[in-house]
Amino acid sequence: MKQIVVTGRGSLTALGMDYPAFAERLMRGECAIAPITRFDASALQIQVAAQIPGYQEQDWFDEGALSQLDRFAQYGMLAAQQAIREAALPLQDEQFARRTAILLGTGCGGQETQEQGYHRLYVQGAKRFHPFTVPKLIHSSVASQISIAHKVTGPVFTTSSACSSAGHAIAMSVLLLRSGMVDAAITGGTEACITFATVRAWEGLRVMAKSLCRPFCKQRDGMVLGEGAAVLVLETRESAEARGAAIFAELAGFGMSSDAHNPVQAHVDGPVAAMQAALQDAGLSAEQIDYINAHGTGTHLNDLVETQAIQQVFGGHARTVAVSSSKSMHGHTLGAASAVESLACLAALQEQKIPPTVNFLDADPQCDLNLVTNQARSQPLSAVMNNSFAFGGLNTSLIFKAAST
Repeated sequence: MKQIVVTGRGSLTALGMDYPAFAERLMRGECAIAPITRFDASALQIQVAAQIPGYQEQDWFDEGALSQLDRFAQYGMLAAQQAIREAALPLQDEQFARRTAILLGTGCGGQETQEQGYHRLYVQGAKRFHPFTVPKLIHSSVASQISIAHKVTGPVFTTSSACSSAGHAIAMSVLLLRSGMVDAAITGGTEACITFATVRAWEGLRVMAKSLCRPFCKQRDGMVLGEGAAVLVLETRESAEARGAAIFAELAGFGMSSDAHNPVQAHVDGPVAAMQAALQDAGLSAEQIDYINAHGTGTHLNDLVETQAIQQVFGGHARTVAVSSSKSMHGHTLGAASAVESLACLAALQEQKIPPTVNFLDADPQCDLNLVTNQARSQPLSAVMNNSFAFGGLNTSLIFKAAST
């Protein structure tokens, strides 16, 4: 079976405008959750989020481009540009561009465009929309725009499965690479979900924290929305070595499953199946996983179910394997979460250090895992797992290994 490696990384999150800034702030345990400033949130019950600090779209795109780009596509394009540059992909070579795929995940798509359009239609009585409204709001627009910008002519599409969207995009990329259909894939996820209506809608679920996100903590009271994008360049090892590309890690395996249980309530069987499938695909035992970047949303039920699933899969090793949730710092980026947290796993492997779950107060006896809290922990890391368990019971688990192992 072909080995799949990571040769490029790009990100735009509340923790920074690129991967180095993200990794640095992540390991420092900096929390980017703060009062919402993008719009007037005074009428909302939830007034905090993890926003990208200082982002001004005019700094990155001209007026003509902005007429065709929703914010979620802007984020994805900028993260992809970083990853492509780091990987030094020779996309000017038409043959290489034909054998490159683009797979991006998003849960909400062009939410800002939809809200602005409906406001004009129902409040302002507009008779027509901007002609690019549909191309801006459709979920596939980000993958399409990256393809156009970089002249990639291989398979290009978007996955949408709520909080596992990017995980499914990455998994599909691995399948395309293993099949021999492509040699490289630009993959990850993007989300721009901090809008008035989106926050109002999430309020209705009663799963949102009013101040900070505290995964696995006794005092946890919900999740906090985040925004941004993360993109990885994946290649077959043969392609990367033939180009002389730097290899940052190996994507050793993945697992996917469905709870088939409830639209919003997590069930232990699905996460168990996804983690077991990832281990089997990677050819690893549970004892060989050193760290789990947990789904860890900070809601009471999800953290409890994930704890139970980890205990079932890892058995006695559940008391040894390190666990943390970086959502406590960068928020829950929904469709981009698996990609953002894959970068957290790559940073852990690169620095041999585990990012912490911050804002942690008291331990919950029901979440009795080997939690890394409030400060990063240095320890040898060879293989790490990234979990994403989405609404609808749609689950992905990814396993990354250090490049030399």
